[in-house]
Amino acid sequence: MQDHSPPRLPQDHNHPPRRSAYIGRAVTRLEDRPLVLGAGRFVGDMDLPHQLWARVVRSAHAVGRIAEIDTSAARAMPGVAAIWTAEDLGNLPHIPFRATKIEGLDPYTQPCLAKDRVRYVGEPVAIVFAEDPYLAEDAAEAVFAEIDEDMPPILDARAEPGEFAPGHSSAPLTLTKGYGDVDAAFAGAAHVVELDLAIGRHSGIPMETRGALAAWDHGRERLDLWGATKRPHWNRDRLAEMFGLSPSQVALHEPHVGGGFGIRGELYPEDILVCLAAMRLGRPVKWVEDRREHMMAANQSREQQHLIRAAVDAEGRLLAIDETLHHDQGAYVRTHGARVADMSIGLLLGPYRVPAYAARAHFRLTAKTPAATYRAPSRFESTFVRERLMDAIATRTGLDPLDLRRRNFIASSEMPFDRHMTALESDVILDSGDYQGLLGKAAEFCGLDALRAEAAERRAKGECVGVGLGYFVEKSGLGPSELVRLTVHPDGGIEIVTGAASLGQGMETAVAQIAADTLGADYQACRVIHGDTDRISHGWGAHASRVTVMTGEATRRAAETVRAKACEMAASLLDCTPDAIDIDGGIATCRTSDASVTLAEIAAALDPVSPKRGDRDPGLAAEAWYHNKHMNYPYGAHVALVIVDRDTGHVRLDRYWITYDVGRAINPAMIEGQIVGGLAQGLGGALLEEFRFDDQGQPLSVTFADYLMPTSAEMPDCRVQILQDAPSPLNPLGIKGSGEAGVTGAGAAIACAIDDALQRPGLVTRLPVTPQYFRARIAEYDAARAGDAI
Repeated sequence: MQDHSPPRLPQDHNHPPRRSAYIGRAVTRLEDRPLVLGAGRFVGDMDLPHQLWARVVRSAHAVGRIAEIDTSAARAMPGVAAIWTAEDLGNLPHIPFRATKIEGLDPYTQPCLAKDRVRYVGEPVAIVFAEDPYLAEDAAEAVFAEIDEDMPPILDARAEPGEFAPGHSSAPLTLTKGYGDVDAAFAGAAHVVELDLAIGRHSGIPMETRGALAAWDHGRERLDLWGATKRPHWNRDRLAEMFGLSPSQVALHEPHVGGGFGIRGELYPEDILVCLAAMRLGRPVKWVEDRREHMMAANQSREQQHLIRAAVDAEGRLLAIDETLHHDQGAYVRTHGARVADMSIGLLLGPYRVPAYAARAHFRLTAKTPAATYRAPSRFESTFVRERLMDAIATRTGLDPLDLRRRNFIASSEMPFDRHMTALESDVILDSGDYQGLLGKAAEFCGLDALRAEAAERRAKGECVGVGLGYFVEKSGLGPSELVRLTVHPDGGIEIVTGAASLGQGMETAVAQIAADTLGADYQACRVIHGDTDRISHGWGAHASRVTVMTGEATRRAAETVRAKACEMAASLLDCTPDAIDIDGGIATCRTSDASVTLAEIAAALDPVSPKRGDRDPGLAAEAWYHNKHMNYPYGAHVALVIVDRDTGHVRLDRYWITYDVGRAINPAMIEGQIVGGLAQGLGGALLEEFRFDDQGQPLSVTFADYLMPTSAEMPDCRVQILQDAPSPLNPLGIKGSGEAGVTGAGAAIACAIDDALQRPGLVTRLPVTPQYFRARIAEYDAARAGDAI
């Protein structure tokens, strides 16, 4: 762990350090007190008078025609208020996904309840509403869904697509990106390196499962929904569209959230059904899933297969990359459409200069739980693929892996670097970075030469110890806009209202630090209001590592305006000019007279009824927008030291180092916490976690006995080095995001380290490296090498 105390600067007695300089300080998080006191308020803690409880009846079959859904026994049970199947929903639209330029996906969206057919185990086929959760569960068990399994399930994204697939089997949906003459590059290459790689199916598995509480007020014709609201305003608008309401009639409210990780806070069938029931039945309705439901029905992610080739010259420089991706979307297109597949090929090249590139992403539906995003979507996958490729090129050319990377890095002098491609509907223009410089600092931080020597010495004594590196480029700061309203109240409290959301990442503290630093106030006086569509008209939520960049800059702008208003009012109160006012620690002081007034007193003077206000607009407040057309691109490196048990296939992370350039750190301790927490998920995806299905599409990983997650016992000693060498030129604070850095490079670094431990280059071709996969892969690898020798 690193020392996050602020640096000691030489004191200038004419201009002493500001007490309220908060940007860059590891201050204590504001949002933690209610949580550590057990006073957090999650949706599971919330109840409304006369509420009903919902329970979903789910398909036990992966594919099949719905012959009958018998609800008669359940309807006769006491305490059951209603049971719905698809016929009861009328013309309720299918669940929408994010806006995209990719066409042809609408027919493959998911209905709220299966109609005519089921397409994955866990798909909702009916929903029960009862007086308490136990009655609802008993009634759901009594609903019988007769499914005729009339065709085999498609479970492989490389298989021929079925009839229900984008474009159908004659023309399945394929996304393409590229530039340059790839064929010519391969024709003239000194080396051609090809790999067939795969990533298994993972998901976030937050501590809190999904849940929703909805209420309809007939008198006001207003719908309220409580639950995780990662995209509160977008979700509000879609619900309004589905129910034929005005957005002003729908309000979403975000309570505390026990983890999001990309999969929570989206619109799922259950959210819509709960809202519809509240409107139709005239009573509040609550639904909370159990863990088994969550593991069957919440968005999964990651599962991809990559066939990638590189053309390389005699000096190890990349000439071209050709990529074919098969993306397993699961049974329906929901939540993010084809964005993960699109990002996978749009961001695959990472930090390297690639003169020619051709990529095809085959977006395929299978009889599995639908897929969408999970922390570092597409980048965990593509970083594993790209860095495996770079390691293979180093082996083929005989170059040290670090030297190979240095030869192919985009230089800092080339920034901003236009990739001439898009991702997330945004042009990929790498805004700033010193990739070679970070690699050197990462090697020094972990003592890479000594680490390699240690591993070699331990291998000579019989241990299987290896060192691996994974280099990555992240993306953050996704636009298009963010709005913040900042108000200083007469009691001295500072209220910051934003349309962003909080999923536990510390956004309240980061936003408060930026506001307090800019305004000259105490950050603990700030209260950040988020995730409530009633409080602000627009917002784009929390996703894609965007909040600190987008909300932070909007906050800075609002605080600048409020500061200017405060200086002008203070000057009037203190009989001086505004440019003579300094504000620090919530106190405005006139430099010429040393007279002072607090921000609270300034706010009181600007009260609508205050005679001191004069003809000024009332209130010490301002709204500010920040608009951004391009994402920014932080970057970093993971270094892993692993120990492998060659007999059991068990892999243990012994020590771990992460170096990351965040542009400018608002709160270094929170960044380190994000990174270390992310590593736990990256470790899980690299070694343990996988949703598996049998040949009939039955999920085999629906408990924690089967879906293995890392515990504190599996976490290594992780050391984090935060750099601020390449501030983003896209926002005045120079901020880049940090929420996904701990995940992105983990699979690549751990795979490389396992190769090194066994001294078998190219051994790992698939994640996760479970003991079963490890043992099978060793046998396959050694047999292939024996065949080559013959």
